[in-house]
Amino acid sequence: MNDNLFNIPVVAYWVWAIPVFFGLGFTISYRIEKRRLSNGLWFSLFFYSFLAALAMTILGTNNKWLIVISVTLFVIFFLIVAVIFALQAFLLLWNAWIVWRRESHTVANMLTLFLGLAILLAPFLSRWLSLNLPTPLATFINLFPGLVIMYILFWFYNYLTMLVLYQFNRPRYNQDFLIVLGAGLLNGNEVSPLLGRRIDRALTFYRKQLAKTGQAPMVIFSGGQGGDETVPEGQAMREYAIAHGLPADRALAEDQSKTTYENMVFSKQLIAATGQQRPRVTFITNGYHTFRAGMIARKAGLKANGIGAHTAKFFLPNAILREYIAIFVGNKRWHAVAIVSIFLLSLLLTWAQYYYR
Repeated sequence: MNDNLFNIPVVAYWVWAIPVFFGLGFTISYRIEKRRLSNGLWFSLFFYSFLAALAMTILGTNNKWLIVISVTLFVIFFLIVAVIFALQAFLLLWNAWIVWRRESHTVANMLTLFLGLAILLAPFLSRWLSLNLPTPLATFINLFPGLVIMYILFWFYNYLTMLVLYQFNRPRYNQDFLIVLGAGLLNGNEVSPLLGRRIDRALTFYRKQLAKTGQAPMVIFSGGQGGDETVPEGQAMREYAIAHGLPADRALAEDQSKTTYENMVFSKQLIAATGQQRPRVTFITNGYHTFRAGMIARKAGLKANGIGAHTAKFFLPNAILREYIAIFVGNKRWHAVAIVSIFLLSLLLTWAQYYYR
């Protein structure tokens, strides 16, 4: 055995205290409340400090083969990320083309198209501004949007981190209530494939819990009646579930809600009406919607985390962008303060660049 493998400087052991600290911070914060965006910050601090500590430890071994293999893997990973980043505009446009063929041509379904075009055109616009505007003004116009984009991307990455982590939520099979969140109906009264997958996911959980514990949860189907619908979503969902084997006495329809917030509030009222103390509740929606729905449940005072149904992969980019925009707008006051601060900082940096030149 190569003794160099264990010839690690003492300082390399001490650097592990940093990821351990952030890892404990994330674990404690996540166990207390899964539905916080701040958990993403804790996890990122843990993850990147872990990678840094691992790199220092590997380099400290002075084991050539271990170092060569590690560096090679890092370079391969970096190149893959770089290629994806370089091709991101074309990947977004490709996704937009697929969505255009398979889905309705709404603005919400064209987000990847707009983003892809923006990424392609941004360098040309920046160059044109630099050539046609006074230098200080061109500098500011390029600097301020750039910093704002970095700010938006930072929080988007944090949101993605939490969205991925939230998919690992695995509630125990001891739930008292399952809440299935509604979506639009087809032809005014038919459960859509997307909504059907939510109901099917709830039925799968229901059957597994019943088989494991003998205790059947009550299932609440939550959704009101839209302007183009002939029946409330909750009623159509309930009928679909009963037709697929759910006992009628274990199915409740909440038929007044118009938004996810109202889904949570009105379902909470139905639960409270049963008189059950400290009920265990899980909600079901599509995977891309679980984290934001969890944040909304927290806002509504409902102690519930969610599990997600499958969503077609081509639909995910637009859906995730919509979810992020909704979360970003939902914290508009905080972000407005941050963007105003970025504006003032951009003015200061532009002034300093030409004053001290």
